[in-house]
Amino acid sequence: MIGVVRFPGSNCDEDACWALSQLGGTVKLIWHRETRLDGVDAVVLPGGFSYGDYLRSGAMAAQSPVMEAVREFAAFGGPVLGICNGFQVLTESGLLPGALARNARPHFLCRSVHVRVERTDLEFTAGYRGRQVLRLPVAHAEGSYFADPETLRALEGRNGVVFRYCDDRGEIEAEAPNGSVNAIAGIVNERGNVLGMMPHPERAVEGELGGDDGVPLLASLLNGLRAAAEAGTTSARTASA
Repeated sequence: MIGVVRFPGSNCDEDACWALSQLGGTVKLIWHRETRLDGVDAVVLPGGFSYGDYLRSGAMAAQSPVMEAVREFAAFGGPVLGICNGFQVLTESGLLPGALARNARPHFLCRSVHVRVERTDLEFTAGYRGRQVLRLPVAHAEGSYFADPETLRALEGRNGVVFRYCDDRGEIEAEAPNGSVNAIAGIVNERGNVLGMMPHPERAVEGELGGDDGVPLLASLLNGLRAAAEAGTTSARTASA
């Protein structure tokens, strides 16, 4: 069971539920006031504009009651995927380092971009090839990843960057579409079970609607859950959460 958290202002929660369901996943919505994640094997923090992006994007959602349960779930090894606003919530809650600042060019960026897969050893990315170039949509005004030099060195040193913005050949361009440092589009925590990314894989699951490069990511997550269930580890981390 995958729990998709709904905050006031979320608008990609239904998209995430639909995409995961189409790939065979069992999904339920979790209201942000919930304090438990009973029966949940993975958590998705969807895109949108939680709390209207007041204060800072994701800052108020990070204080929602459900986030304490998400922190505990992640601490026990449960997979957590944050997409766009969900990535902002993860940095604001301290589950991932750095921050998402306003785009270098101060306008809302809404188009498809290319990103290069930097890691394929994760539960989220096992379905991709190393350095595979994906075409995924982005839609944000505050998606420019930033971290201080020490944090950035630590992140790069432990191979924590999962996706980088690139051109269609996989080459890193001089400036990322939103100005992200080191062209960072997605990162993972040290344990490898909390992934945040600005592109929207749940909006790229049908060729007829512009592409299906998001399918391997969501399918990899579902396959990982099935493998964990067969190994008897899913119930352990679910019970612990």
